[in-house]
Amino acid sequence: MVQILGNNHTNGVILLLAASLDYLIGDPWGWVHPVQVMGWVISHFTQLAIHLWQQPWQRRLAGIGLGIGLIIGSGVAGWFIVLLGIWLNPFLGIGIGTILLASCFAGRSLRAAAMDVLQPLTAGELKLARSRLSQYVGRDTENLCESEILRAVLETVAENTTDGVTAPLFYAIVGALIPGVGSVPLALAYKAASTLDSMVGYRREPYTNLGWFSAKFEDLLTWIPCRLTVLTLALMSGKPQQVWHLCRRDAIADPSPNSGWSESAFAVILEVQLGGTNFYSGVVKQKPLLGKPTYEITPGKIDQALELTRYCFLIWLGIGLVFCLVQYAIALHNLIV
Repeated sequence: MVQILGNNHTNGVILLLAASLDYLIGDPWGWVHPVQVMGWVISHFTQLAIHLWQQPWQRRLAGIGLGIGLIIGSGVAGWFIVLLGIWLNPFLGIGIGTILLASCFAGRSLRAAAMDVLQPLTAGELKLARSRLSQYVGRDTENLCESEILRAVLETVAENTTDGVTAPLFYAIVGALIPGVGSVPLALAYKAASTLDSMVGYRREPYTNLGWFSAKFEDLLTWIPCRLTVLTLALMSGKPQQVWHLCRRDAIADPSPNSGWSESAFAVILEVQLGGTNFYSGVVKQKPLLGKPTYEITPGKIDQALELTRYCFLIWLGIGLVFCLVQYAIALHNLIV
């Protein structure tokens, strides 16, 4: 049974079906999403930890336990669910694996979120656009002008291209190439790390110590797929040396070791400038300026960014499928010989 789970042709089928499912349907309304389950666990544990433990070292230990437990637990749970499905029926296992893996990809959701804000904005409904934007970003949106809303949307697309699209695919491909593991466990484990970072990975109380491990570990897990994403985008742009050089120049100014790289890549390729002044709960935060403002940010630029994200995903998917086919061919050859 574990051998079936690790078969590269099966993993390749799950990868392809999951990518297609995310592109065509995304996350169906009303369905229980794995991230919702993760969020429920994080929320309840966080409330318990804040109530029970007051000392910084206690909360840091609790945060480490939460992070390790949820990340490993999510991966093991995904592996076991797919394994159980395969035990009942191989096609059922593939179906379950497809649904779980598709839930880790946010390509369609990212596009839907951008369009949800751009639709009222282009119709002149500025207040509605601000309200919808507040559902997707952490910054204050009540007083944002049109240009600032467009910048916020583009920055969201740029950052989430790595966190929500390419990084989960990277770990799905890695898992597909490990015998007996499969795409789902590693993708779910990364999704757990990303969810932890978004919920508790803050540098303010009460999360300073509780979310310390989650923030650091998510940065570590995202480091490689982020650089590979930037490299892919740079090659797609036709000016790889320029993109890579400017990313190295600008990205280091961002406090995040990853989001600055992703945003810089989009800024350079689209020839716009990201970063600047943001407000969070009324507090001013200056983000480093990334890229040069050769052009203004427009809905068309955001659409170009979404296309870059989609093509980057498709390139990685194609590479992953080739790896699966090559490994399957080698295994088949060894079996025959």
